[in-house]
Order: sequence, then C-alpha cells, then structure tokens
Amino acid sequence: MPVNSITLSELNLRIKNVIKNSFDEAYWIVAEINELRINQSGHCYIELIEKQENSDNIIAKNRANIWVQTYRILQPYFETTTGTSLKAGLKVLIYITVEFHELYGFSLRVIDIDPTYTLGDLAKQRQEIIERLEKEGIINMNKELELPLVIQRIAVISSETAAGYGDFANQLLDNQYDYKYYIKLFHAKMQGDKAVQTIIDALDKIYKYEDFFDIVVIIRGGGSKTDLSCFDNYSLANNIAQFPLPVITGIGHERDDTIADIVANTKLKTPTAVAEYIILNTEDFENYLINLNDVFVDNINELLKIKKTELNNLSYRLVNNTSKTIIETNNLLQNKKILLKTLLPNYYLSKKNTLDKNKKLITFYSVKFINNEKHRIEMFDKIIEYSDPLKALSKGYSLTKHNGKIIKSIKQLKNDDIIESIIADGTIQSKVKKIVTVHKVNK
Repeated sequence: MPVNSITLSELNLRIKNVIKNSFDEAYWIVAEINELRINQSGHCYIELIEKQENSDNIIAKNRANIWVQTYRILQPYFETTTGTSLKAGLKVLIYITVEFHELYGFSLRVIDIDPTYTLGDLAKQRQEIIERLEKEGIINMNKELELPLVIQRIAVISSETAAGYGDFANQLLDNQYDYKYYIKLFHAKMQGDKAVQTIIDALDKIYKYEDFFDIVVIIRGGGSKTDLSCFDNYSLANNIAQFPLPVITGIGHERDDTIADIVANTKLKTPTAVAEYIILNTEDFENYLINLNDVFVDNINELLKIKKTELNNLSYRLVNNTSKTIIETNNLLQNKKILLKTLLPNYYLSKKNTLDKNKKLITFYSVKFINNEKHRIEMFDKIIEYSDPLKALSKGYSLTKHNGKIIKSIKQLKNDDIIESIIADGTIQSKVKKIVTVHKVNK
C-alpha cells in the first residue's frame, strides 16, 4: 500500500468534515419535487430538481429527507394551508441543512417548509393554464355546443364505487315522471396521481361512440381541495374544451370553479344537481310537445269552422245565382216565345225545343252541383262531430282531473285526494281511498 493512500471510509469522513465545516448553518432553497415516497417507518424521501428557465431541462438534482417526527408536523400544516399534499410536480421553498454520511452519501435534511410560496405558485400555475387556454382560443369551445332538445343517452365518467355516482343514477333512473334514460359508466379515478390520465382515457373511449351519446357527464362527490386538484390540469381541460359532445360537470364542491368547470359546457354543484338538470330538460321538452299538440288541435278546429262557413256562403250564393239565372232564362224564353209566335212560328218551335233542352240541362247540373256541395258540407259536419270531445265522453270515456290538471299517471295522486271525473252528462267528485298500480307485462 502506498504511503499516502487512505481507506474509503477515511475519505468519506474527510468529505463529511469539509461539508460540515463549509455548510455549518441552514439554508432556504427553492426546488421542484421530482419524486416523493414514504417508507414504512414514516420517513419521507424526496428527489429535488431545478429546471432551466422556460425549459424542462434539469440543471440540478439532490436527495432530501424529512424524518418522521418532522414530516408528521410539516405535512398536515402544508396541506391545510395549500389545499394539496406534498407531491411530485410542486415547487417548494424549504429550509434545509447540508449533510454527508460516510455510508449513505450526500443529502439534504428538510427541517421546515413555507407553504405560502407553494400556494402562490399553484395560483400562478392555475392562472397560466387559464390564460393559455384563452390564448389558444379553446376555452369556450365546449360551451358553444348546443345541448340536445331532449337528453336521453348519457356517458358518465366517474368511479363506479363513488357515492356521487350512485346518487346520480338513483335520482335520474327513479324520477317521479317515469322518464327513461340510458346511462353508460366509463370508470376513472377521480382523485390522486392517476386521475387526470384515467379521465382522459375515458373521454377517448367515449369519442369512439360519439354518435351514440347525447352528452358527457363528469361527476364525483364532495372533497377537499387536495382531492380536487386533478381538475386544475391543462391536459384534462384541453380534452374537455375540444370534446365534440357537450360536457356537464358535477364535481361536488363549494369552492371556486375548477378549470374543468370553466371549460365545460355546463357546470353544476353536485351529481344530484346534474340529474335534476337533465330531468328538467326532459320535462321542458314534454311541455313543449303538449303545447304544440294543443296549438295544432286549436288550429285544425278553427280551420274547419272557416271552411264550413265558406262552404255555406258558397252554397247560398250558388242557389241564389242559379234561381236568378232560371228566372231570367224563363223571362227570356217568354219573350222569345211571343216573338217566335208572331214572326217565325216554325223557327219558334225549333228554338223552343233547344231552350227546353238547355233548361233541363241547367236544372239538372245545378241540382247535381247543389247536392254535391250539400254532401261535402255533411262530411265536414261529421268530421267536426267526431272531433268533439263530448263524442268520446258519450261512448263511456271520462277525463279525470286533480286541482284542475288532467291525471296521466297514478303517481300524481295520493290517498284522500279529491278528484273530478268528467263524463258526457256531468262531473263526479271522488275521494281517493286506495291506489293500485297496474304492472305492465313485457312481451
């Protein structure tokens, strides 16, 4: 062994002493968390990096440790202040000491952290995402899509075990109007590191069946700011904003809107609020159809009245004109008769025969026309008669009302309600004693 040689442990000990003497105090440093893991003992091991400005190139990297006693204090304080937990991707301002262990090498020991720095950086990142979406011209793209006149086929992105999804499905499928909906769940993580990618994957799956669905619903129950941080992600917002179907969010939070809410077509507070919104959409459509039917029936009845009046006037005018024509023709015949008797007896006889024939023809076609028009009038009378609601009532049918509204379903009634039954010759008031549901048999 050379005279000036030393062992590895001696070298590491010298390095340790140099570092200890050179860095004998603590320092505040700014870095980004690249990796973070917690071991079974509760110690937190972090990989810190620094990136080149306006680039993803890493220009510095170090290990850092937060021992369990310190981590138990720093983690809840950081999460309460920032609304998110310590995790990869966050920029942090930490108070550290520089250490070198002869066995484990160089590392930084974290002794404190300033959550206000991270809070400001998160707000800055959020604003930068919003500004980027605005600059790219896509922030309002999904809002510009028109919702269907009636929503029936719904693609749902949620966790299959989430209470929010169960509330949504129960509210929608067991609605009081018995409206029918088709919902298809596309499972995704709704919080944590995998949430963004699984939601985007679900959107990609729905895109393949774009023509089948009317809308996309993204729902989850309430949660903390930490749980909902995934909805402030640029990639997710970009996918929602440019999705070809209207997206409705019901993320279940009372705080400021997430970026996902901002780019969605419609933002509602909770999953049940989304279900109520869809049911109201269907109810509005049903009322539109009812009003359209009423307007159609009224217009037909009015048109029939107008046409009947026109036919009556035409018949009256035709009869008067025909009678006048016959009288005038008779007068003309009388005059011609005198003239013919006086001047041209033979010619008279010839013309008389012709006139008699013409008279018969006029009478024949006039009577035929009048009979045809009377027949048409009788047909219109029959149509009007058959359109009369009293006609249906006279056959044994009835209309049932409660509080002035026509009863279409027993779900509109309850025991002891007073109802009115309208029949052909009067109205019957009754009290509901028992409601019996008739179950339809599937064929």
